[in-house]
Amino acid sequence: MTTPIAIPLWLLILMVLFAAVTFASHFLFPSVRWFFRRRAERVVARVNERLQKPIEPFKLARRYDTIQRLVYDPEVSQAINDYAQATGMREDVAFEKARHYAREIVPSFSATAYFSFGMRAAKWLSRFLYRLRVGQFDRAEYDAIDPDATVIFVMNHRSNMDYVLVTYLVSRASALSYAVGEWARVWPLSSVIKMMGGYFIRRKSRRQEESGELYRKVLARYVQMATAGGVTQAVFPEGGLSLNGKLARPRLGILSYIIDDFDPEGRDVVFVPVALNYDRVLEDRFLIQADKAGVRRFRPPLFTVLGGVVGYLWARLRRKMTTFGTANVSFGAPLSLRDFAIRHDGDTKALGEELMTRIAAVIPVVPVPLVCRALLGGAVTEDDIAAAITRDLDAMPAGLRKPQRDGAQLADDGLTILRRRGLVTGQGGLAIATGQDDVITYYANTIAHHFS
Repeated sequence: MTTPIAIPLWLLILMVLFAAVTFASHFLFPSVRWFFRRRAERVVARVNERLQKPIEPFKLARRYDTIQRLVYDPEVSQAINDYAQATGMREDVAFEKARHYAREIVPSFSATAYFSFGMRAAKWLSRFLYRLRVGQFDRAEYDAIDPDATVIFVMNHRSNMDYVLVTYLVSRASALSYAVGEWARVWPLSSVIKMMGGYFIRRKSRRQEESGELYRKVLARYVQMATAGGVTQAVFPEGGLSLNGKLARPRLGILSYIIDDFDPEGRDVVFVPVALNYDRVLEDRFLIQADKAGVRRFRPPLFTVLGGVVGYLWARLRRKMTTFGTANVSFGAPLSLRDFAIRHDGDTKALGEELMTRIAAVIPVVPVPLVCRALLGGAVTEDDIAAAITRDLDAMPAGLRKPQRDGAQLADDGLTILRRRGLVTGQGGLAIATGQDDVITYYANTIAHHFS
């Protein structure tokens, strides 16, 4: 037993490596995972003490467990069998395809990342880029929401900054789980979004007829499980960014998943309309260009984006500018799905239209869109613009919150931003700069429905 033996050096190294891996996988890694799990539980406990709506257990479940629960769900299993029969594919191969979809969709939420990094980053970025304002908000309506209900924020989609602004504003109430489009499925952004609780959606799954039904079933069951588990979510009924500034008609995908699985006798679902408007949308020119081309796909050139960031930082350092203007967020009247389903017999289309109507009713009125409306209406001096804005303020719907400043102050604020961007020329006699009519129209469209 104690007789020494000679072995090659490479074999000794290999044996030591195997021993180290075995020790790590059986003793070290479980201890490390236990340590971080306990730490995460303490973070969640502290966070839940100050949240109006505590983080639900479904969101805190291990990602692996959620994926397993999803792929072995009876409805998903039936969809796998149907897909295998329709395509002639082996069931185990179809099952792995469903598992791939589940891994793609299910987030890996980290309370530590969300509240220690994400919330602070959202707060800093929101205040660094914009003068953030909260417009319409009736606290009594939100205090009256059933604390056991699943809250879903439904928002108009103006900019990718929407995610940041609403994450910051709602961070004191709950942790949001966003439905995110395919644009964000790039490393490392995709990992960050999953850690923040976001789940990805393939917007064009209907065009993939071969596997589209299977994908949509996996997505539907995840949304339904999260909703039944009380996870606070945020969705964009328009399905994408507005290309012309106007509200688009709702796409009913996620709403149909929610209403199809809704049990009026169980947990209620409350939709909270959220409306956003900006003095400047960072992606405005790319969106307008996509609208002209008739193609929704757009990807800003990397060097153009970097040049814009460097230019903005340089202007801030030289005190040539402060922010991009005002970003205003308003909250509409909450809608109980239990009450709505009783009145409309589970009509998804009616639900989508009602939610969009409530969003449209509270879209904030900010300076630049008001000035753009005046310019398109023929105003040529600052006094003309101030007078036109005053008339618009007087004509605003009774339930819509008006800006606190008067027409002259709003005109001065909006013109300052438009001049800085080179969209308006002249001092005594004002005019829209050559080739900039589309941009002016884009911003005017954002509030046009209030005055039609």
